[in-house]
Amino acid sequence: MKIAKIEFKPVSVPYTHRESSSLVQRDGVTDIIVKITTDDGLVGWGESCSGANVESVVEALKSFEPFLLGQNPWNRDALWYDCYHRMIWLYREQTFNFAWAGVDMALWDICGKTCGQSIYNMLGGLRRESVNYFYYLPTLYEDSGIDLAMLEKQCRHGVEQGYSVFYMKTGVHFPTEIKAVEMIRDIIGPDRKIRIDCNEAWTLGEAVRKLAVLDQWNLDFVEQPIPTEPMENVIELKHRTPVPLSGNEAMWRKADAWNVIHRRPYEVVCFSSYFVGTLGEFYCVSRAAAAAGLKVCRHTHGELGLTAAAHHHVMLNLPSIVDGNQKTANFMVDDILTEPLPIATQPDWGVIDKPGIGVDVDEDKLEKYHQKYLEQGQIMPYDFDFVRSGKYESTKR
Repeated sequence: MKIAKIEFKPVSVPYTHRESSSLVQRDGVTDIIVKITTDDGLVGWGESCSGANVESVVEALKSFEPFLLGQNPWNRDALWYDCYHRMIWLYREQTFNFAWAGVDMALWDICGKTCGQSIYNMLGGLRRESVNYFYYLPTLYEDSGIDLAMLEKQCRHGVEQGYSVFYMKTGVHFPTEIKAVEMIRDIIGPDRKIRIDCNEAWTLGEAVRKLAVLDQWNLDFVEQPIPTEPMENVIELKHRTPVPLSGNEAMWRKADAWNVIHRRPYEVVCFSSYFVGTLGEFYCVSRAAAAAGLKVCRHTHGELGLTAAAHHHVMLNLPSIVDGNQKTANFMVDDILTEPLPIATQPDWGVIDKPGIGVDVDEDKLEKYHQKYLEQGQIMPYDFDFVRSGKYESTKR
């Protein structure tokens, strides 16, 4: 069995509402769907992350073709080495990882289909029979701060759907963030979890003061409240707040991830194969984190169903994960799959019982959202007017 054909299609799928934070203002997902076909007609699917510029990731994917065509898809690690080292992509590691992760998914999909096994079985089998995911609360910003009416409506909807973990972006307008966290606790009650993510918006001093205010309502943990570098600041914050810390931007490269595991400034590491390049590395780094006493929260950049399913396999196997892993499925207008993901409408996702990634691509939908990309371009991760407005604390640095 050899790789005979590789195809890349950027697609743009909108959200039902804007995703807002101190870092992004985003109205949907643009990613690149990878389709690899073998000489015996087997097809593997993957999804590469667009990041800030989808065209650069597409060009990276195109550059891999000469090193992939005619090769054995089972040799994933050797193919990674050839493309990363021999093509000198090690000098552009994050772009490479965003691109290669989609190729890697497609290769895992082919291998699973070849032997009739799921990815979690190829990783060692089930450690659990379901994974829990969070409810991503919107933080849409008006001139006066967060749209609290919309936040309240979504929070009540999450409770009705049975969610136990509620996640909100912060670091933009603290006065209404205080009101928002208080309101969330009032709606969800004392036993469900509140999780916030600052995307590095605060300084060390701000984080100490603001977490002291917000922890009145019992925060589960705070994701990346301050910049990860210098890490000494994060370690100091760890000793100055009782709120557990989670590292996300701290995990951008494999070397960064290993540094975090070694120094342990965080109690939770939040990342995915897009940070470290492959599902195998995500699995290995996650197991090392568990050995160091850390928990893993599966991260989303904004994603379609292929990414969600591929990472779900890994989460079914890992030894130490959180409740409330990340996803955006509940506010996607649509997907490129034949069937909606379970986590589009509920917090828990059980065992996938098909080989490979275990989900099927609807090629009509794939073409529909590829045409949307061709007509409208990438759904950008920022709103230029918002960034330049200077109205909110995170834009005034």
